[in-house]
Amino acid sequence: MRDSHATGGSVPPGRIVVSGPTVSPWLRILAYCTASAVAVIVVLTAISAVTSGGAGVLSVLFGAAIVMLFFTISLLVGHFGGRNNPSGAVGLFLLTYLVKVIGFAAVLFFFGAPGWLNGVWFFTAAVVVVLVWQATEVFAFSRTRHQLYNDPSVPDSSVPDSFGEGGNNV
Repeated sequence: MRDSHATGGSVPPGRIVVSGPTVSPWLRILAYCTASAVAVIVVLTAISAVTSGGAGVLSVLFGAAIVMLFFTISLLVGHFGGRNNPSGAVGLFLLTYLVKVIGFAAVLFFFGAPGWLNGVWFFTAAVVVVLVWQATEVFAFSRTRHQLYNDPSVPDSSVPDSFGEGGNNV
């Protein structure tokens, strides 16, 4: 007789493992987003090197680095803040976003644009990396598991059992 598991049949009951929520998805999402962004940056860097030379390459790298830094900070805050206070993670995201926008605006305002910056390649890289990063982030986040209800650790005596009576009442 064949083993039903080896031939694609059902898994024996003793081998089923209960899956739970993803413990902390943020670092995995960060890795996926970084890999996607780097792939796009390689393509943009090659095109800008051919069309605009060194200034185009530096502009692509600078625009992409700013965007990646902006989003990396959010995911790291989600990882460390969400681990300690999962219900407060959204508030931390909002606060971090406000600080980042003000901080990056202040840096750009006080330091201005460098003379070597090619505005077209800087803007192109920033926009493309934002779009790729956000699409990857949404896709990776959609693959995480979230626990919707707390599972009781001990049976509750007030919950009726299958016979309609209290679970622990005899």
